[in-house]
Amino acid sequence: MHCPFCRHPDSRVVDSRTTDDGTSIRRRRQCPDCSRRFTTVETCSLMVVKRSGVTEPFSRTKVINGVRKACQGRPVTEDALAQLGQRVEEAVRATGSAELTTHDVGLAILGPLQELDLVAYLRFASVYRAFNSLEDFEAAIAELREVTPDPAADDGHVEDAAAGSQEDQSGTGRTTQVPVPARAAD
Repeated sequence: MHCPFCRHPDSRVVDSRTTDDGTSIRRRRQCPDCSRRFTTVETCSLMVVKRSGVTEPFSRTKVINGVRKACQGRPVTEDALAQLGQRVEEAVRATGSAELTTHDVGLAILGPLQELDLVAYLRFASVYRAFNSLEDFEAAIAELREVTPDPAADDGHVEDAAAGSQEDQSGTGRTTQVPVPARAAD
């Protein structure tokens, strides 16, 4: 590391500390020539290979901005978006790869976004997966219904399976429908 003051080609590390989020290291250095001190911050570079083949540094801000568009008009806070961006960055860094594709980043976004807001998830997935028809949306919704239980369908009451029907007492074996009164909200 060159000294920023005298351009001496070497320096001595006086102190090292990790940053609060653990993604970089702050080093306090001293020049052996002029004895002046300076600080460096070291981070691990993470590159994203775009579809066009262009490589650019990973940007948490770009992830948040892309998800923000999908969340437009939805009850999603900026804090929730920031947490999603952090989760995505942690997930892609945890792969241990120095280069990722945009596809890998998109996959890392889909999981946390699905937990955050299902409508925003569908919006993002429709662009990311390049939905071309209503069938694509229907298939994605069917997948969500398999994974996510509908809270409106489960009202907390367990109904008797035979409550809606009753055997005819005439001995013919026919079943007739008997209306079941709706329960009042608890």
